[in-house]
Amino acid sequence: MLRDTAVRDGRLPRARATVSLRASTRAHLRLPAQPAAFARPSDRAARGTSARAAVLHSALLRSAVLRSAVLRSTVLLVLLVLLVLLLIPATRAFALTTDRVTAAPNQDGGRNIIGGEPTRLTWVGTVEEGEEVCGITLVFPEGCALTEDTYVKVQEMVMTDPQHPLHEELECSEDLTAERLIITLDDPIAAGNLLYVEIYKFCLPSLNGEVSITGSYVDDAGVEHELAPGPSISLIAITGTQRLINSLAQQDWVQAWNSVKFLNIFLNPLWIVAAVPSLFFGWLRSLGLVLLGFPLAIPVGLGIAFLRMSRFRLLRLVSSIYVNVIRGTPLFLQIYIAFFGLPLLGIKPNDYVLGILVLAMNSSAYLAEIFRAGIQSINKGQFEAASSLGMNGVQTMFFVIIPQTVRRVIPTMTSEFILLFKDTSLLAAVGVMEQMMFAKTLVNTAGNMTPYVVAACYYLIVTLPLTRIISIFEKKLAASEGREAPPPDKGEKSAKVDAGKRTKRVGLFKTIAPLSATDSAPMTSTSPERHASE
Repeated sequence: MLRDTAVRDGRLPRARATVSLRASTRAHLRLPAQPAAFARPSDRAARGTSARAAVLHSALLRSAVLRSAVLRSTVLLVLLVLLVLLLIPATRAFALTTDRVTAAPNQDGGRNIIGGEPTRLTWVGTVEEGEEVCGITLVFPEGCALTEDTYVKVQEMVMTDPQHPLHEELECSEDLTAERLIITLDDPIAAGNLLYVEIYKFCLPSLNGEVSITGSYVDDAGVEHELAPGPSISLIAITGTQRLINSLAQQDWVQAWNSVKFLNIFLNPLWIVAAVPSLFFGWLRSLGLVLLGFPLAIPVGLGIAFLRMSRFRLLRLVSSIYVNVIRGTPLFLQIYIAFFGLPLLGIKPNDYVLGILVLAMNSSAYLAEIFRAGIQSINKGQFEAASSLGMNGVQTMFFVIIPQTVRRVIPTMTSEFILLFKDTSLLAAVGVMEQMMFAKTLVNTAGNMTPYVVAACYYLIVTLPLTRIISIFEKKLAASEGREAPPPDKGEKSAKVDAGKRTKRVGLFKTIAPLSATDSAPMTSTSPERHASE
């Protein structure tokens, strides 16, 4: 009736009304869908769209089912893992942890640990919070040995105030062998405190490599647990120097020698043997510093000497200020200004490079005066002769004057080299590892002054031969200029000079030359003395 009314009113076309009625009737009665072959074209299009929607809906449904299955499997797996963890008994954490395992250096003149030689072995462990320790067993590596004087010291460090821990001796029983140390404490160590074990005069294995100390401990429940691994100890095999020291220590004459206090402090044979190879490397470094710094100072000094003799007043003023300031202040002060002043400006060069530059600057000021005095000692006739040959000023200086100057100033330059080599010891004050710093380290280790005496011998190896060379060269220089060496002094207060002769000073020595009308101008001193403060 409703359909007829809608059709009569024109609100619903007859075809759509028929389809809607059939669809509603089929849905109500759940009748099977009409086959596509008997459907109208419009019905077949609608059914195609419904089929694609059904396929998409089916795919989404399968995806949702798969996700649900994965989620259920994950939940079951997590529950299974939790169940297994609950069934496994919980393991107890370490009640005693290893903090430090060290051995004292036993190399004479060094910081190495020699295997097979007596040393002091130290083991330190911390008792964790809520725990107590009643005993400990330390297992040593294979090859350890005891001496007649080996003994054990066990302490407890009470950490009530970590800044000032208290050391307390522990009452315990000890069983020490070359393989292990068993300590049984009368009273357990409280939580948070440190167990401090020291073994004196103990010999570690004689080998090159690293060894470790293992062991176990007993907690307050009487249960034994394995110690956590600690740091290893680096060893070196005994050296030939150490064997010689050990052999000398057993000699009767060495013991008698060292019984004299002065000889023991300054000339101890054991520390002489230990210091000679150790200071050799420091001696090489000091020699390297001066061999690099002095050649750098030569051209700088020669250039400053030319400025000192310049016709321009400003250049003479600048060079004079440089020379007077450098020569008028101690080298020690210059080193301090360079090493502590430059870092304040953000300049941080290598210590050795900075040391070479400071030595070169200091020496260049002295060399400048040496070169200036040498050039001015040349007779002016040499300039006139060169000018007559058509040479200009530069050619005269480099081909005529400087060769003669170098020949005259070589002895004085050698003296400056000796002074600069000795001044390298001042670099030890700023931590440069040269010979003096090596000796200072050995003295602090030994508590003996013998390494300083050995260092002095190393300095003499360079200075004495060079001093002898200077003396020989000056004598040859005097002989080549027509002078004779002074006669040996036989106890008279002053040497008698023959008539017709006069004395002249060449370098550091007086020579006697015959007085004649053709004699050149007297030679001036080319070795300005350095300040006594240096």
